[in-house]
Amino acid sequence: MSSSTRSSAAPGSMSVFNLAVLTVVAVASLRSLPAMAGYGIASVVLYVIPAVFFLVPTALVSAELATGWKGGVFIWVREAFGERWGFVAIWLQWVQNVVWYPTQIAFIAVSLSYVINRGWLASNGVYVAGVIIVLYWVSTLVALAGGNLFATVGSWSGIVGTLFPAVVLVVLGAAWLVTGAPSQTPLTASAALPPWTGLASIVLVVSNVLAYAGMEVNAVHANDLSDPGRGYPRSVLVSSALILTIFILPTLAIAVAVPQGSLGVVDGINLAFQTFFDHWHLGWATPVISLLIALGAFASVVTWIAGPSKGLLAAARTGLLPPLLQKRNQAGVQRSILMLQGVIVTVLALLFVVIPNGNTAFVTLIDMAAALYLIMYMMLFAAAVRLRTTRPQVRRTYRTPAMRLVAGIGFLACAVAFVLSFVRPSGFTGLSTMGYALVVGLVIVVLGLPPLVFYALRRPGWRLEPDHATGDAVLVNPPLAPTPQAGDAMSVRQHGRRAALRRPSGRHLDRTS
Repeated sequence: MSSSTRSSAAPGSMSVFNLAVLTVVAVASLRSLPAMAGYGIASVVLYVIPAVFFLVPTALVSAELATGWKGGVFIWVREAFGERWGFVAIWLQWVQNVVWYPTQIAFIAVSLSYVINRGWLASNGVYVAGVIIVLYWVSTLVALAGGNLFATVGSWSGIVGTLFPAVVLVVLGAAWLVTGAPSQTPLTASAALPPWTGLASIVLVVSNVLAYAGMEVNAVHANDLSDPGRGYPRSVLVSSALILTIFILPTLAIAVAVPQGSLGVVDGINLAFQTFFDHWHLGWATPVISLLIALGAFASVVTWIAGPSKGLLAAARTGLLPPLLQKRNQAGVQRSILMLQGVIVTVLALLFVVIPNGNTAFVTLIDMAAALYLIMYMMLFAAAVRLRTTRPQVRRTYRTPAMRLVAGIGFLACAVAFVLSFVRPSGFTGLSTMGYALVVGLVIVVLGLPPLVFYALRRPGWRLEPDHATGDAVLVNPPLAPTPQAGDAMSVRQHGRRAALRRPSGRHLDRTS
């Protein structure tokens, strides 16, 4: 979610497989599977395409940036294009997470409706919006208390609420076919390619791009491998294969059991489990597995609710946001930013009430988040290419082969997905084609414009603490200064003066923006 995580482990302390598993836990999620299940076996192609053109380029480019510069996307873009655009990048990364929260909690709301055997509530906008608002503010209160309790249990909750249900889905899907139950989707070679019925028929692939988002988070751990140049590409290959497996096999399991006409984007996972368990007269298991899915998703919300905002706060306290939005409570938690998050989430939750079709509201939020995140990723790819040109002397522990080609592919994929995010998906109602595009565009402007306004209005009094992330301090491998001769006191003093003169102050970064 947030690329501001820094690696503190010693080089060689992490294996290729460990890093691959860490990446899988950060990226893989069951929430996006039902959208692709409607394509049946053709979903394989729709998963592979964004994996090749977005997942892999993001991982490789982020690895070079993370092994050259500390601090995540704010520092990476700032070093390439100046402070203004670095601030825009970190803001977009933060605000897309804010848009993500309602979609994740809507997923929880639907799972809870199956826990109490009231699956029909999934289409009740008032119920879904109410659960989003209540659970989000409960999560915020937990985050404001400080501590890392939920961060500790978050990984286990991810296993219990994501990986375990995914494995169960695959087993049930295989058993469904082996026992001769009819498949609800054709499994022939002719069905391997998605049908073309116009541009809207492929728009759901945009949600797949967002499903793969987050590869840059663990790129910072490339420094922990004994040989990043060889080990990191292998880790990318292993993690990509595992992520594709987790996405593809459960999606096919859903497709073979749930008729396409009954498959909802929001409740598809729960409906699939209900179909399987009812078929084998195990109806009691549906509430159990739905509760596990809800708990896993809720843990992910609580675990991440304060994380991305920490990166924004770090940038803000150098003078990029007014003091009102920089306030922290006694536990050191960024109180003002979390309150702002809560207001935005509450407003977005009301979309489930305003838009009659819950699936449309869900996909609209996904497209909003995807569009905001895709802008940030385009800035990331552009920054990587620019830094190769303007900062060739900076030592990267890992260097992306054919950087311009790899970054260019990633940039183009993001640009295409960004355009598609304005097109209403096929089969969704509640908003006209033009209305859908206007809602997505309006939210992008409203949520994406503030950093430029804040930057234009910034004042010297907004800087509450010095910016330590400047000059050589942001480099993973800073250049070594020449060592003076031992015993030469004058040489030592002169060496100290020369080192101070050589050290960039970072003030020039403001002017380049």
